[in-house]
Amino acid sequence: MSDSDPVEEAASDGRDLYDIATWEPRTVLDRTAVRLHGALSGVARLSVVLLAAFVFLIQVGGVVWLASRNPTVGAVALLSALPALVLVAFVWRQDVVEKEPIDTLAVTFVLSVLFASFAATANTLLQGTFRMIPLVGMGLFFFLVVAPVEEAVKWLAVRLHAYRRPEFDAVIDGAVYGAVAGLGFATIENTLYVVQGFLRAQEAGATQAIGAAIGTATSRALAGPGHVIYSAWAGYYLGLAKFNRENRGPIVVKGLLIAALLHGGYNTTVTYVPALFSPPNWWYLLFVVAFDGTFFYLLYRKLGRYRDNYAAVNGEARSDEADAGESDDADGREPDDTEESESDETGERASERAGSGDDTDSTGDAVQSDDPGPVWDAPDRTDPVDDDEGDRDGSGR
Repeated sequence: MSDSDPVEEAASDGRDLYDIATWEPRTVLDRTAVRLHGALSGVARLSVVLLAAFVFLIQVGGVVWLASRNPTVGAVALLSALPALVLVAFVWRQDVVEKEPIDTLAVTFVLSVLFASFAATANTLLQGTFRMIPLVGMGLFFFLVVAPVEEAVKWLAVRLHAYRRPEFDAVIDGAVYGAVAGLGFATIENTLYVVQGFLRAQEAGATQAIGAAIGTATSRALAGPGHVIYSAWAGYYLGLAKFNRENRGPIVVKGLLIAALLHGGYNTTVTYVPALFSPPNWWYLLFVVAFDGTFFYLLYRKLGRYRDNYAAVNGEARSDEADAGESDDADGREPDDTEESESDETGERASERAGSGDDTDSTGDAVQSDDPGPVWDAPDRTDPVDDDEGDRDGSGR
């Protein structure tokens, strides 16, 4: 299917098809439409953020306030996100093009924290329905609700802001922003679990409620890195979609499918399988390390292939530039045949005079040329710049 109208395809280059088969902002009304579209898009994005903030305050505002009022509980909750932060730092270092600015990373983190409230709402509303399904109910719940919804809101945290920024100028940037979105989601989720565990222990009359919070934080520290891994996969494909606009829809869906399948598989396994093992805590630890380690290694391999190809194509481009520059130098400095002939004749006459005993200056001024020949100066080498910034306003990833 062609991207052009049949009239545009068949028309000559000089035919003006404005407002017939093509369009560009020319009139006052056109420019007004462009500005209005931008304003409406901005209002829509802001509305999503405000709604998320409102739901967030209703759902978890009290929990976050309690964590801030109890420094020990708050510190334990934040420490539980440390393993996830380490993975984010590792992914960030893989960006060979240009490191992403802190402010854009911070906005992505905050948006993911806020959008987590959407996932919490969906999970709360639908969990009861799936619990009524015997045996496989929770597995279906994880694969059909929890995983796709949570991966979608983390994806949205990237798509709504970072994706539209000029700093998002390479495919690999998607993995970086996706990882940061995963960190934001893991941080707020861990905080909720830790504070709720602390409150339950207090209500039960436990003398060491903080011990219960530490136990919960330890468990969540193992679960948090998964969020980073899954959303980094989805983010990478969002970056791929940005620079492959003709297929961006399927590419985005592929990334979300990978993330959701990994997420759903993890949740289902840790829910159903531990009952078969004793003690389950050791099994859980081994499984998390093996599962997350495997798919993080595959992510590392994928990012490594991007790095290798980036280095290869930039090396080839610099080599081609150097070859072209040297060729231009050679074309501009070819010796003149006439000058060579005159120099040869002068040399022959000088030799004849020397052979006949004439008093001639022996320095060879008459027979030696001062021209050293072409100078093979290396041209200035600069890295090629990719001017394609992608579609700033398009949908997709």
